[in-house]
Amino acid sequence: MKSYVVGGAVRDALLGLPVVDRDWVVVGATPDEMIAKGYRAVGRDFPVFLHPHTQEEYALARTERKTAPGYHGFAFHAAPEVTLEEDLLRRDLTINAIARDADGSLIDPYGGQRDLAAKVLRHVSAAFAEDPVRILRLARFAARFPDFSVAPETMALMRDMVTSGEVDHLVAERVWQEIARGLLAAKPSRMLDVLAGCGAMTRIAPALAQTWAQHGGLIARRLDTAGELGLTGRFALLAAALDSVASLEALCIDLRVPTECRELAELLWGEQQVFEKTASLDAATLIALFDRCDAWRRPHRFADLLACAAHLVPGVALDRIQAGLSRARAVDAGAIARQCAEKNEIPRRVREARVEAVAKGLA
Repeated sequence: MKSYVVGGAVRDALLGLPVVDRDWVVVGATPDEMIAKGYRAVGRDFPVFLHPHTQEEYALARTERKTAPGYHGFAFHAAPEVTLEEDLLRRDLTINAIARDADGSLIDPYGGQRDLAAKVLRHVSAAFAEDPVRILRLARFAARFPDFSVAPETMALMRDMVTSGEVDHLVAERVWQEIARGLLAAKPSRMLDVLAGCGAMTRIAPALAQTWAQHGGLIARRLDTAGELGLTGRFALLAAALDSVASLEALCIDLRVPTECRELAELLWGEQQVFEKTASLDAATLIALFDRCDAWRRPHRFADLLACAAHLVPGVALDRIQAGLSRARAVDAGAIARQCAEKNEIPRRVREARVEAVAKGLA
């Protein structure tokens, strides 16, 4: 029985990046032997165990065989006779198929160190084509490591996967999981470039594909300079370039986009023209903006909206909007309500007071 650190932990260490999690592969062991040593079994589809002290994951070396379309269509074989090289052969990219021994020695049978040095994302074997999720993972790695290129033969293989229909078996929730991680990477546009380049974008997000073809450069500049935004903001910037609300709704449905992301995207898309005119908006129009966006009850979302607007509309007068909101918030709605004899008069009176307060500030 022998254990090796594998995958991302080895890759990141070789790149000089922080290692957050370590995954291990165990060669020459059975599940019973792992349990006897105190490991706790957690794997459902194949034998994975948690170390009794570190709680790191240890997986028995395994091979896999394609049995059906999609990324669930595999049969796994884990046994003591499976070698480390056989286990590494089933992995996606050469840079993720490097192992490290207990003494620090590297086992690299498929040229991962070479491709790290050359900054190339290359598939390990033809088995890459059996799992459509690997297209998404590669695209995400392209966003995380934007100075890496995709090997021509790997791009050709991904195009074949799209043509053959393998990509059509992707599950929307898994697609969103990978897209979300890519949007938070160093250069999100690289992920979208790869997905468009291999044709996968047309299959997994058709509402986005045409927009990316027409306005990819503009979207890329927005996304790649929005490092301070979180996932909701970055998705909103991506969706803001779509040509219609229908396209936005279709994209959210296709990707199973979470409600928080969808709502901010809809707000940003709908208020683009308003943000383009912020320098000349009067008090009543500003109050209407605050009302539509529910800035009163959801101030954090409105702050996110303004942060997105800063990337969407060059020169947007954010100070003017924020100052107007502060003045409107200073209006004592409770005092006005107490002065109203008729309850149905309260909303109108509060709104008039807010418009007046903002107008005085603008003057």
